[in-house]
Amino acid sequence: MVNIQQLRHEYNQGYRDFSGISLHSVNLKQAHLSGVDFSHCDLSNADVSGADFSRSDLISSNLTDADLTQADLSGTKLMGANFIGADLSGASLVGADLTQADLRMANLEGADLRGANLTAAIVSGANFCNANLTAACLDKTGLDDTDHDGANLGHLRAPVMNGSADEAHRWVSWGAH
Repeated sequence: MVNIQQLRHEYNQGYRDFSGISLHSVNLKQAHLSGVDFSHCDLSNADVSGADFSRSDLISSNLTDADLTQADLSGTKLMGANFIGADLSGASLVGADLTQADLRMANLEGADLRGANLTAAIVSGANFCNANLTAACLDKTGLDDTDHDGANLGHLRAPVMNGSADEAHRWVSWGAH
């Protein structure tokens, strides 16, 4: 596990590649770590609420049960990241790439996902209440068992469907709320 003071010191010295490190249960609340490579990191149970990870790389990172409330993840690469049970309420994910991310049981209430790419993301049980999904791409994303009351779904980018009536119904049901 990395010492937080060491991480902040290295960041302040211009070092940006922290890929593969363990930050399990770390407290990075309100940290400013934009443009950092945290790919393949373990941030499970971490408190990164209010942190700035904008334009960072968290590809295939483990953020299970992490507290990301009000975090700035705009423009961040989050492909294949694990957010099971994570709290992303009020987080900014504008333009983030969440392709194949696992968001099962994640709380995205009030999150800003404008223009985010959620292609093939797993969102079962996720809470999207009052989230802004304007112009988000939900291609190949199963939307069953999600809560999206009050969500802004304007101008969603249409998914590529396999032509089944059930799949078309799910898309229409999601977009109609």
